[in-house]
Amino acid sequence: MKKLFFSFLFLSVFIACNNEKAEDNNEASVSPGTETKVDAPAEFADAKYSEMGRSALSALSAGNVDGWVANYADNAVFAWNNGDSISGKAAIIDYWKKRMTEVIETLNFSNEIFLPLKVNKSQSVEAPGIWLLGWYETTAKYKKSGKSMTQWIHTTMHFDSNDKIDRAIMYLDRVPIMEASK
Repeated sequence: MKKLFFSFLFLSVFIACNNEKAEDNNEASVSPGTETKVDAPAEFADAKYSEMGRSALSALSAGNVDGWVANYADNAVFAWNNGDSISGKAAIIDYWKKRMTEVIETLNFSNEIFLPLKVNKSQSVEAPGIWLLGWYETTAKYKKSGKSMTQWIHTTMHFDSNDKIDRAIMYLDRVPIMEASK
């Protein structure tokens, strides 16, 4: 038992000493005047992107699909979390115009939260550049059934160098949509 206790004590002291050395090595020794600015992997972007998101939702809520996609690039891709996607601004417009005239009676957004980010260095698969993250409560009433559904939807939008959206990904739950549209 004594042997086990002293072994544990030795191991504890050894680990503690190594941790102190590791902490010492992590401290940067920078001479005054030689500091270099290191960009964070991501930082807040201009609030104008939040206004662009709010304006787009307002247009779509009013049934103005053209206004909603006004800030989309011609080669934009609109994707959903289930893997489906639409490529090209014209195809995105066609899809949403058909949806807004044939399927959805009313579409409203509330409690919007937008977070504009500038990704300086990719941390996984996201492209560097400006991203707008949006969360909003969505209520849609469907023509065929007369039923409504409400859910929170999250959308991420990437902007190209011309401040046009070249990729949008909408994260939603299809179950309430399918139930309300039956």
